Amino acid sequence: MKQARRYSLAHDSRCSKLSESISDLRNLPRRAAYTELTSQVRLVLEGVDDQIAGMATVSALLHGALGFLWTGFYRVVKTDELLRIGPYQGSLGCLEIQFGKGVCGKAAAERQTIIVEDVSQFPDHITCDARSQSEIVVPVFGRSGELIAVLDIDSAELSAFSEEDQAGLEEMVQWFRTAA
Repeated sequence: MKQARRYSLAHDSRCSKLSESISDLRNLPRRAAYTELTSQVRLVLEGVDDQIAGMATVSALLHGALGFLWTGFYRVVKTDELLRIGPYQGSLGCLEIQFGKGVCGKAAAERQTIIVEDVSQFPDHITCDARSQSEIVVPVFGRSGELIAVLDIDSAELSAFSEEDQAGLEEMVQWFRTAA
C-alpha cells in the first residue's frame, strides 16, 4: 500500500477566522444578529464568486448562529418551473419543488419573501419535517436580477419570524447580486 502524503495546515485568513466556531447569536436582538451575520458572510466570501459556496456558507452561519430547525436553499434548475435542493443544514429536505407549490414554490413564483406564522394554516404547505411550525422563504437574485434560488428557513416554534428577519435575510442574500 502506498503511503499517503501529509501536508501541514496552512490557513488563509478567511478559513482561520471561520474555523474557530460560529457564534451563538440567539440571545441578541435579531437586527443585531443579522448585522453581525451579514458582516461575517461578506468577510468569509470576499473575492468568492461561486454561488454554491455562498449558499453553503450562508446556510452554515445562519443555522449555527440562530439555531433554526432547517436552513437552506432551493436552486432554480428550470426557470419558472422547478426548484431543486441546494446546500442546507438540518434534516433531509424535499428534493424538488415545483414553482407555485408550497411556501418555497410560491415565493419563487411571486419573487417575494413569504413569512408563515403557522405552517399548518398555509394552503398547499409541503411538509418536509413534521417538527416545522413556522417558515420564512426569501427569493435570491443573481447579478442580472434573475431568480437563482430561494432561502428557506424553518423553525420548530410558531410565529418565529418577523419583518426584522425579512429585512436581515434580504440584506444578507444581496451578496448573490454582486458575487453570483
